[in-house]
Amino acid sequence: MTGQQLKNSILQLAVQGKLVPQDPADEPASALLERIRAEKEQLVKEGKIKKEKNPSYIYRGKDGHFYERVGKKEPICIDEELPFEIPEGWEWARLENLFNVRSAMRIHQTDWRNSGIPFFRGRELVQLSKTGNVEPEIFISQELYQILTAKGGVPKKDDILISAVGTVGRTYIVKGSKKFYYKDAYILCLENIGYQLNPRYIKSTFDSPFLQQEIHRDAMATTVSQLTIKKAKTLLVPVPPFAEQQRIVAKIDKLMPFVDRYDALEKQLQALNTTFPDQLKKSILQEAIQGKLVPQDPADEPASILLERIRAEKDQLIKDGKIKREKNPSHIFRSEDGHFYERVGNNEPVCIDEELPFEIPESWEWARFDAIATFLNGDRGKNYPHKDEYTTDGIAWINTGHIQKNGSLDISSMNYISPEKFNSLRSGKIQRGDLLYCLRGATFGKTAKIEPFKEGAIASSLMIIRFFDLSLGDYIFYYLRSDFAYQQLHLYNNGSAQPNLAAKDVKKYLIPLPPLAEQQRIVDKIEQLDTYINQLPHI
Repeated sequence: MTGQQLKNSILQLAVQGKLVPQDPADEPASALLERIRAEKEQLVKEGKIKKEKNPSYIYRGKDGHFYERVGKKEPICIDEELPFEIPEGWEWARLENLFNVRSAMRIHQTDWRNSGIPFFRGRELVQLSKTGNVEPEIFISQELYQILTAKGGVPKKDDILISAVGTVGRTYIVKGSKKFYYKDAYILCLENIGYQLNPRYIKSTFDSPFLQQEIHRDAMATTVSQLTIKKAKTLLVPVPPFAEQQRIVAKIDKLMPFVDRYDALEKQLQALNTTFPDQLKKSILQEAIQGKLVPQDPADEPASILLERIRAEKDQLIKDGKIKREKNPSHIFRSEDGHFYERVGNNEPVCIDEELPFEIPESWEWARFDAIATFLNGDRGKNYPHKDEYTTDGIAWINTGHIQKNGSLDISSMNYISPEKFNSLRSGKIQRGDLLYCLRGATFGKTAKIEPFKEGAIASSLMIIRFFDLSLGDYIFYYLRSDFAYQQLHLYNNGSAQPNLAAKDVKKYLIPLPPLAEQQRIVDKIEQLDTYINQLPHI
């Protein structure tokens, strides 16, 4: 339950007579309504308000049912129109029975001023209903305000204003200290006849789900939501004894601070519920790449031997002409003094301890990305597939839009090209064990496995990461999803308006490399925890 839902529940209980106990000693609401009718009749005689053409009179019959007489017509039972039962001592009444429902006199735009008496439109009233304060943008002159006051209809203390166009049904209780006027039709005024009703109880009634539903039922029937005077007058209002109105308002005042605190906490929990799983997964990945997720096993072959094998494999591929020799290859090693050094090309090794962001276990090694993988861009030549060459099936043509948040490919939106088009491409063709990496666009820095595709090609906004040892792919997949990898990404981003990376920069990423056996334990643990997190119930 949200804070607003809790507030709505309290207000609904209030208008149904279920929030506070009834007191048999209270003067019944029927006596209150009689006084309001007498006061209205006197104001009609004095010419201060207009007489209703067909006034409504609702009463509870001796049989316990509710009846309504409209004008001089015969009373009819209205039990079926009433939305809920009310306690003994309460009454139902139309809004016109309780207030003089009116709008303002017409104020033309030519009467608007930059200073003077504030003039409120619907938007200002909505702001007043939310905060109780507003910075007026439009004013009328003091002279015009005096004319309006003499003619009647200027809001007085404890009158209730209702927004009637656009955002309808928002209410504001007029305070006695500030002068203002309001826009006709956009705002309705409930003039509190003889101040027989607690305005805060009436406001609570208008804020309740019951009356909000009634207000919006017909208001939404037009292009712009509107609450007319005619409709407003017919709204049914449950009226408690005045003493109970006071108790209801006091109870609401007592409960609302708790509701506000609940609302604030609920919103915090909702935010946590949204961010917690992702934050937890990021924390797990960070622990993983620092060697803190699973224990080290002294029996594992150290990562240094793994890197030696990869270097030998790489040298053989260069001799075979399958890959190009790096101009200035990097070699990072741990010296006997425990520090890390890097030799670039034929230069002297330099200590890089200050460049390393965290310590790694004894059996781990640091390496540049190009020490363990090679990188392939998509074909940008004249054979680059265009949309009019896509086919309904064939060979996958993968772009950044297919990379999903969880690191998989969106098969449902996949594009395909013909085998002929695929064969015409000179580069960017995937093979088993590859990872895909986004170099630009909205999915900048995202990575994905190529499954379930065994063949396919990539758009130029993607890059293929191909490992010299296929066993590395799963661990590096999770490494690339870690916060540390994203820090590397932004370190090498070219800083243009659209984020952009080049393969030569990705090659420079620092990789914390565990032994192969530990890599597998890390991957198994991450996947186990990921499954558990995905099954966590929402807060």
